[in-house]
Amino acid sequence: MNDNVKGAAPPPPFACTFSQTLPELLHQLNISLAVSTYQAGKLVFISAADKDQLIQLPRNFQRPMGLAVSGHKLAVATQHETMILANAPGLAALYPQQKGVYDGFYVPRATYYTGPVDMHEMAWGGDTLWAVNTAFSCLCTIDADFSFKPRWQPDFISELVPEDRCHLNGLVLKDDKPKYVTALAQSDTKEGWRAEKNSGGILMDVENKKILLTDLPMPHSPHFYDGRLLLLLSATGELVEVDLDQKTYTVLKQLDGFVRGMDQHGDYLFVGLSKLRKTSTAFGDMPIAKRSPVCGVVVIHMPSMSIVGHIHYAASVEEVFDVKVLPGQRRPGLLGTQRPDHKLALSLPEGSFWAVPEAKG
Repeated sequence: MNDNVKGAAPPPPFACTFSQTLPELLHQLNISLAVSTYQAGKLVFISAADKDQLIQLPRNFQRPMGLAVSGHKLAVATQHETMILANAPGLAALYPQQKGVYDGFYVPRATYYTGPVDMHEMAWGGDTLWAVNTAFSCLCTIDADFSFKPRWQPDFISELVPEDRCHLNGLVLKDDKPKYVTALAQSDTKEGWRAEKNSGGILMDVENKKILLTDLPMPHSPHFYDGRLLLLLSATGELVEVDLDQKTYTVLKQLDGFVRGMDQHGDYLFVGLSKLRKTSTAFGDMPIAKRSPVCGVVVIHMPSMSIVGHIHYAASVEEVFDVKVLPGQRRPGLLGTQRPDHKLALSLPEGSFWAVPEAKG
């Protein structure tokens, strides 16, 4: 990727480069990727147009962060809300704007007004949506009764107040229940994590509230792969495997960038890369900021631990928060709530319809 020369036109929005292997891989696996970027205010679907070309579908969401996929449901955490979208394949073929283009169609179905709680990673445990409530330093569930329901907090957090005391951020479930979480520090003061953000991270067992690992360089995105627990260490750009018995970890792959957001399909791991802004008050002074030249997604083949694909952004996107696989979706459509189209999408168990807009006047 070449830098723009003086006087040259800037790249178009969401301009990117990608490895020739990526479209072929997505096509072969019959999947698409959902990528959230709060910096750009977008949820982006990345699909293979064919075996040689990618196609992107960016939609506006207000500061989107954590994503959670379960069956036909996609949850998106935004600045003040958590939105549930549902895939309605019947709407795809009839979409008035592009008939016959999509094989699936994600449309908003419910919005929960959580307030500004800085919701990070989320996961479905059956029909229950679990979320990392970073502002209140707790795990919560989301439903229509309250802004959120606090369900768990570390023992060192003395009270539930919106002070982002330890920067709780990552969550992985086991048997539909929270099993492990990550945080950037063992702190019980307002934004106390900032003082040791580069090396004070922890991994905790939710069930017994034990701290399993300490002194981690900004841990994020715990994930089970074939029974093994993986983590991303954002401050060093490392993918690691945790030895729970020895309470140590082994570096599996060094990546050039701030790593955050991870999902899996088969033997392929999809990892988000961010290009850190030097002006960022939270991350600009980190060592990885000097060697994070690109933002995008890399694909790692786990048996060989080799990078087999990537997408790198040249414009619009500098930070990725979350990456999720949409299985069985070769080219899904997506609607947010900022355009009126979603109000016309009628999805029923018996069938799907697009309503005709009311005539003005």
